[in-house]
Amino acid sequence: MTKWVYSFGDGKAEGRAEMKNLLGGKGANLAEMSNLGLPVPPGFTITTEACTYLHANKGYPKELKEQVEAALKQLEQRIGFAFGDAQNPLLVSVRSGARASMPGMMDTVLNLGLDDRTVEGLARRSGDRRFAFDSYRRFIQMYGQVVLGVDHHHFEDLLENTKLDLGVTLDTELKADDWQEVVAGYKRVVRRELGKPFPEDAQEQLWGAIGAVFGSWMNQRAITYRRLHDIPADWGTAVNVQAMVFGNMGEDCATGVAFTRNPSTGANEFYGEYLVNAQGEDVVAGIRTPQHLTLAGKKANKSQLPAMEEVMPVVFGELARVRETLEKHYRDMQDVEFTVQQGKLYMLQTRTGKRTAPAALKIAVDMAQSGLIDRTEAIRRIEPESLDQLLHPTLDPKAAKTVLARGLPASPGAASGIVVFSADEAQRRAEKKEAVILVRIETSPEDIHGMHAARGILTARGGMTSHAAVVARGMGRACVAGAGDLRIDYRAGTITVREHVVKLGDVITINGSTGEVMLGEVPTIQPELSGDFATLMQWADEVRTMGVRANADTPTDAKTARRFGAEGIGLCRTEHMFFDEHRIVAVREMILADESEGRRRALAKILPMQRQDFVEIFRIMKGLPVTIRLLDPPLHEFLPKTDKEMQELVGATGKDIAAIRHRAQALHEANPMLGHRGCRLAITGPEIYEMQARAIFEAAAAVIKETGEKIEPEIMIPLIATKKELDILREMIDRIGAMVMKETGVTVPYLVGTMIELPRAVLRAGDIAETAEFFSFGTNDLTQTCFGLSRDDAGSFLGAYQRAGIFEHDPFITIDREGVGELMRIGVERGRKTRKALKLGICGEHGGDPASIRFCQEIGLDYVSCSPYRVPIARLAAAQAALSKQPIETTA
Repeated sequence: MTKWVYSFGDGKAEGRAEMKNLLGGKGANLAEMSNLGLPVPPGFTITTEACTYLHANKGYPKELKEQVEAALKQLEQRIGFAFGDAQNPLLVSVRSGARASMPGMMDTVLNLGLDDRTVEGLARRSGDRRFAFDSYRRFIQMYGQVVLGVDHHHFEDLLENTKLDLGVTLDTELKADDWQEVVAGYKRVVRRELGKPFPEDAQEQLWGAIGAVFGSWMNQRAITYRRLHDIPADWGTAVNVQAMVFGNMGEDCATGVAFTRNPSTGANEFYGEYLVNAQGEDVVAGIRTPQHLTLAGKKANKSQLPAMEEVMPVVFGELARVRETLEKHYRDMQDVEFTVQQGKLYMLQTRTGKRTAPAALKIAVDMAQSGLIDRTEAIRRIEPESLDQLLHPTLDPKAAKTVLARGLPASPGAASGIVVFSADEAQRRAEKKEAVILVRIETSPEDIHGMHAARGILTARGGMTSHAAVVARGMGRACVAGAGDLRIDYRAGTITVREHVVKLGDVITINGSTGEVMLGEVPTIQPELSGDFATLMQWADEVRTMGVRANADTPTDAKTARRFGAEGIGLCRTEHMFFDEHRIVAVREMILADESEGRRRALAKILPMQRQDFVEIFRIMKGLPVTIRLLDPPLHEFLPKTDKEMQELVGATGKDIAAIRHRAQALHEANPMLGHRGCRLAITGPEIYEMQARAIFEAAAAVIKETGEKIEPEIMIPLIATKKELDILREMIDRIGAMVMKETGVTVPYLVGTMIELPRAVLRAGDIAETAEFFSFGTNDLTQTCFGLSRDDAGSFLGAYQRAGIFEHDPFITIDREGVGELMRIGVERGRKTRKALKLGICGEHGGDPASIRFCQEIGLDYVSCSPYRVPIARLAAAQAALSKQPIETTA
């Protein structure tokens, strides 16, 4: 027979901490605290499997009622009270408890078992009639809302009217008779709203509460929370039924919440609050001002209210010893709830405490250095994504804010500035030292200078991997993308969101960590990288086996990458260099040239500038590998869009505007992502790649001469689909390299490889590896070509696909293991079968995603490459992947 119910209390329990999946976090920890001999009110836990059974079968398992009755009988014997007994009533709490902490998402009922008879028994036993009826009214309100579905405002309105009639402001000013009147009023509310009386039978109350708590697993806020935190719906919640202890029986009673360390800073200090003569919900409801546990906390916060340490010194001493016991046992910072009933301490819950990223770092490092945990455990403890909090400015949590709209949190950090609608305007104002937010319907590569100049970027369209998002992350700029409520009018210079109109020059604030867009300037806090950060990063680097490089296109990006510990550049996108205002005209001259000689003349103007770009990057990287991708986007992206830009080109080329417009129309493509781009540009017109190859070799030779360091560029050819394409372009690169080495007298070691971003390239990886010395998986385009999705347009329906369970994750954020991942696995296996020493990496946005990094470790990649500001995240995630002992997942 399946066991559905597990009891705990009196220094022993049927469960233990390791049974969290079955008993939920709360139930497992109540059992563990009981086994540790801590003062835990007895009770029992109904398992998560009962929840799953209920939702699957629309009813409870047949053995459950009998097991609950047996556990309740055992509880009565342990505590000496009887459930539903008028003279000596047992009262219980009924709480949820999933295996993953979901604070406030599911329902709780306290003081269950009270009715018109048992409340009198409670009054006689406690000697406090006011306490008894206060508990009764709390129960009716909580049960009425949670179980019966009566809106809470009906109860709150009645209570407020009662206080107004009595001329009082605080609940604590009501007397026993007043609470008795409130109880009668609450019962009238229930009858009026439901057409039936409040249930007086204790068993009916119990099963109603059990059903409501199980049902709350599927309420909307719980569903939303699970989606945001990747908690599977089939886990279910447990239900914990526990004997009530009361913090509201008098001045020798209290209730509170404590953390074994400071959850904001990580300091090793007891941290928490309590209230005298109160129940648990009073602490969180804000009805009364909580008091500090410790004298140190009271002093630090300049509070005039007495600390528990001075009001209840004996009980505080017991609580301090429990703190030490729990932290030593769980080897982590704990968040505990407690109640003091008539001078006796009871522990109601312990769980791993939520904490800020700086606190998490400090706690992990301190515990490892003290020997409580080892270094590998410290590495595992830190959520890689949480490091974003340390690397970017964040909003001051104390500052007021007015949220205008919400989009996608595309690039972390917070920024305030005046609204501008063009990249040129952003650059002009930034040169005058003005802080600007670049607002675009969507960005394009032409906006790169404005994006670089802006403090933050806001777009109405696009997703987490749109152009704006990718570039902003690479630059470390805050970005909110896909804020669909924005109506952007470039001509009028306005953003309209419902009744609000924001004009050119108005100030807004964006939070790229949450997706919020706010009116006005909201103060920010600059990050501070502590010594704990450096310590943990050092430990992570000692255990990881994959390299971590950065995607960096400019010297500024390269410096940032080095500062954050990148071991090279895994992707340098040369097209971003072409949009510089000093060279874009020459690029356009090259595109408009009618013959090869004209293209070469235009490119000769760009060569020294491109060479200098590479010289600066090679200097900064000091011999670390630099992978340079030759030109990738279609040429039409570089052509002028405005009359002013076209007029500039007339003067430079001698062609009239009609000819320029005609050329632009001729280059237009219906689907440029699959059009004349990448290596196809060089097959039909090799002059661009010849110039870029020469710039790379000349720059490498110059830096080798200057510094004596080994410079070994890795030249990457994009969009290869066939071995023949790579053969032709490899021969061209080798020829240019030989020429430059002969001219300079400097030997430049180099590698030639390709991005693997097309399914055909994956399938023919064995052939391609005969020519390529390295592969870098371009998973942005590989995901697009595998799924047939446009990453810039898919945001409009990907959310619906995730809600429907079609996609577990956005495939542009986390690698789709079954499709894209399978292609990568094939590419690795076939490539290395041909060339055993084939260097393998990834340079798509997935290179900074911890789950994707884990997959890259599993299939044997040598390195990942990500935006500079995600390098620390990737270093930590790679270390965690190396420590993981889970087997490689396979596809069916």
